[in-house]
Amino acid sequence: MIILLIPFLFLELYLSLKVGEEIGFLGSVIWIMLSFFVGMTLLQRSSYTMMGNMNAMRQGKLDMKKFQNASMSYLAAAILLIIPGVLTDFLGLVALAYTFYLQFVAKITPEQKNTHFKKQGDDDVIDVEIIDEHSRSDDNA
Repeated sequence: MIILLIPFLFLELYLSLKVGEEIGFLGSVIWIMLSFFVGMTLLQRSSYTMMGNMNAMRQGKLDMKKFQNASMSYLAAAILLIIPGVLTDFLGLVALAYTFYLQFVAKITPEQKNTHFKKQGDDDVIDVEIIDEHSRSDDNA
């Protein structure tokens, strides 16, 4: 695992230094502070996002897998944006875009049957009333 982490850290350092050369020290400081602020804001609002995802799941607009993907990518985006660096910020924005994609698709898709929150058999029952006209005329006579 650490073998995979070392190239990532070197790539992060290289990209951060290259971008730092281009935008300068003040630009780098503003970048780091802004991404930290966005990540902390996302982390603070994560409970509202989770509740929204749970409501969408309860309404049948999200299945369990999409709910897990949206929740995990949202938290990963928040954490990656908090960590200073160009590569982690880029990966955080990708994860956040994926979260917004899942939430947008969930809001425009029609509701599906969701058996997790309904009683089984609700859709299988046909309610009818039979009125027998012939026996009714015999009772009146």
